[in-house]
Amino acid sequence: MIDGLNRALEYIESNLRGEIDTAEMARLATTSEYHFRRMFSALAGIPVSEYIRRRRLTVAGAELSVSRSGVLETAVKYGYSSAEAFTRAFTAFHGVSPGAVKRAPAVLKSQPKLVIHVTLEGATPMDYMLVEKPALTVVGFKARVPLVHEGPNSAIEDFTRSVDKVALRGLRELSDQDPAGIVSVVDNVAHPRTEGTELDYYLGVVTGKPSPMGFDVLTVDAHTWAVFTADGSAIESVQYLWRDIYTEWFPANPFRSVPGPEIMRTEYNDDFTVARFELWIPVESELNDNGA
Repeated sequence: MIDGLNRALEYIESNLRGEIDTAEMARLATTSEYHFRRMFSALAGIPVSEYIRRRRLTVAGAELSVSRSGVLETAVKYGYSSAEAFTRAFTAFHGVSPGAVKRAPAVLKSQPKLVIHVTLEGATPMDYMLVEKPALTVVGFKARVPLVHEGPNSAIEDFTRSVDKVALRGLRELSDQDPAGIVSVVDNVAHPRTEGTELDYYLGVVTGKPSPMGFDVLTVDAHTWAVFTADGSAIESVQYLWRDIYTEWFPANPFRSVPGPEIMRTEYNDDFTVARFELWIPVESELNDNGA
């Protein structure tokens, strides 16, 4: 996996002045396009599209500083349809316009080339369980909220406070399968998964019983689920768990993520504070690619 990701990074560098195909990057990384995007974001901290944009603007800035190429010529070379679009992107990244760089020396920003190395981490084993489940239904409350990678999500906090706690407790009676009890579900995340990207957030239960009127319903296809747990009341606990799954567990195991919602089972104390998280992520085996 690590060698494949580095091949994809070299492919990016070789094609900064041309077309870069995400499907080809995924092929070089020997995984699916969906999983490649998720892995890259987890490892690099930014989506692959943003990394490519930054690398192109980095090289374009250096080129404008030392070459005789004009702004329009440089814009076209690095994939922009007009000098105006290039100038907006260039100025937002570097803090100075390309025209100003041509006229006089200027301070520029640089996005370093990424190289993925194997480090001596992961000394603590990660416990997980694989669960095969048929199609399931989530019944509860839904809100459209922004994605927050680290720290509290005020939109989710506000939504959770607004939910009718009596109705939520009543929904517990509908829970008849794992993940049991109150769950939260992240689905329909807009691409790319940058900070502030919108997603559907559900708070409810997984059930096979008829859905009562007045609730939001999400139907989820059959999947193999990798199930992980984290203790603690801080939301950072599950955020760090998600990060470790993509940066440590996936590279060490023959599985990849597949399109589908992520389900978090939350064990609450009596006062509705969080005691424990259980994170369900849909996966598929990569061994099938080799006929195993």
